[in-house]
Amino acid sequence: MRVEAAPLTAAYSRTGDFVALAKPRLNMLVVASTLVGYAMADGEALGLLRLCGVLLGTGLVAGGASAFNQVLERDLDALMRRTRRRPLPDQRVQPQEGVLFGAVLTVAGLLLIAAASNLIAAGVALATLVSYIAIYTPLKRRSSFSTVIGAIPGALPPIIGWSAVTGTMPAQAWTLFGIMFLWQLPHFLAIAWMYREDYARAGFPMLPVLEPDGRSTARQSVVYAAALVPLSLAPMLMHMAGEIYFAGALVLGLAFLGLTLRFARTRAVRDARQVFFGSIIYLPVLWILMIVDKI
Repeated sequence: MRVEAAPLTAAYSRTGDFVALAKPRLNMLVVASTLVGYAMADGEALGLLRLCGVLLGTGLVAGGASAFNQVLERDLDALMRRTRRRPLPDQRVQPQEGVLFGAVLTVAGLLLIAAASNLIAAGVALATLVSYIAIYTPLKRRSSFSTVIGAIPGALPPIIGWSAVTGTMPAQAWTLFGIMFLWQLPHFLAIAWMYREDYARAGFPMLPVLEPDGRSTARQSVVYAAALVPLSLAPMLMHMAGEIYFAGALVLGLAFLGLTLRFARTRAVRDARQVFFGSIIYLPVLWILMIVDKI
């Protein structure tokens, strides 16, 4: 029994390493945001099977992007405490294996989106991948502005879902993009502040590394959270949602803004962590309010 268990354990561990490359838990937000875009679009529903194809395809493309990102950053990941045990820096998976795995996920995902919906949705998914890997990932080594650039591919999933239904990308879809774009920036700035020593150790020029006093980090968090408040109310003005959503979005936005203001005042890690956890609560609740109000 013990002789047979060892290969099974090794196989399980290796499977887990490839799953870790795809970051499925993190990419659930990508899939959920795609679903929101689909639910809010005005058009003929795709049907359950085709919808599942779009969502699965989006998740596969996101997983492929995560794998490519980890291949490209494996040297820097090895220098940070929170990432050095990832499969690539720990050499449990070889770079060529990571590239092949990412390519298979990406191609399968793009083909699935195209087959389940249309080429426009697949094109948006491809643009998400390319901007993330070819622009954001290399820019992380060079500029703190990479955080803003990285928020662009991170905000495109709702447009994938919307265009899957309608084959178009109207202003309403870009409003969802804008909400997710602004939401990401306080979220990631809080992470950067909490792990600034790790980022400094790896040589990432994140804003908290370049300006250790944290004033710019905190100020930008407040600015983006403040801009999110009026933009999050736009769906009612555009007749995408009603008064229930408007009231809920206003309360959520002001509460999130309050967290960033407290962080700006103290610049304490505990308050940055509150911004991070507040952001995790904010977006799903906002999406739920939007969909429920439409229904």
